Amino acid sequence: MGNRKKILLSEDSPEFRAACQEELKKRGFDVILRQRDGFEVLSAVQNELPDLVVMDAQMRNIDAIGILSALRSSPRPIRYIITSSFSNAFTEKTISETPGCVCLLRPVDARVLADRAEAVLRDGDPEQRLLKQQQLEIIVTDILHQIGVPAHIKGYHYLRRAILLTLEDMKIINSVTKQLYPAVAADFETTPSRVERAIRHAIEVAWDRGDVEVLNSYFGYTIQNNRGKPTNSEFIAMIADRIRLQQPAHTDPMKRKSY
Repeated sequence: MGNRKKILLSEDSPEFRAACQEELKKRGFDVILRQRDGFEVLSAVQNELPDLVVMDAQMRNIDAIGILSALRSSPRPIRYIITSSFSNAFTEKTISETPGCVCLLRPVDARVLADRAEAVLRDGDPEQRLLKQQQLEIIVTDILHQIGVPAHIKGYHYLRRAILLTLEDMKIINSVTKQLYPAVAADFETTPSRVERAIRHAIEVAWDRGDVEVLNSYFGYTIQNNRGKPTNSEFIAMIADRIRLQQPAHTDPMKRKSY
């Protein structure tokens, strides 16, 4: 029992509570049931020490945002699933800024909730995160080899790191010079300008020596429309997007929330 994950479910509907409890227990979780009341949720978190809290955005006494704020400094890592009957910009922003927190739009099926609980807890497992990172590194490495980027040049290593960083946060590709290049440069103890030049050189080498069919499969519009080589940001974004789209939903590094 000591290794079983604890899920705190805050819900008033007897039918939905029962369905979720049955589905979660079937998957090996211990389930703690509470009413849709912020005071009860906070008390249960302090006394029961759950790994995951499932609660509605609107609760009596304290809402979900209040709970997140109250538990922000908790020394224990806690994951959250927040259910909501409507979309709210402030709630979405708070959820997106809270690590390990996702949102589900009501009505939600008990099995869907259980699927998401498994995914959230899996992403919170350090071993699973390490495994996912290793898998992504292998995928990126294989793609760069297929495209024809030589492994012995600096641009190869910078490109691989840049793609992995983009997979972690696709928004970084919108700020290549201010965020992406400096992040890669910091990892390799070099300068952003050298990173940019080395990545450019790596792309040029791949374009001159790579397999045309492979290049066409990744950058077909560029080749067919004679636009020349893709820019650094185009190259990185297209590879990252291809990988992201090919990942299952529960392992997608960008899949932080669902509405």
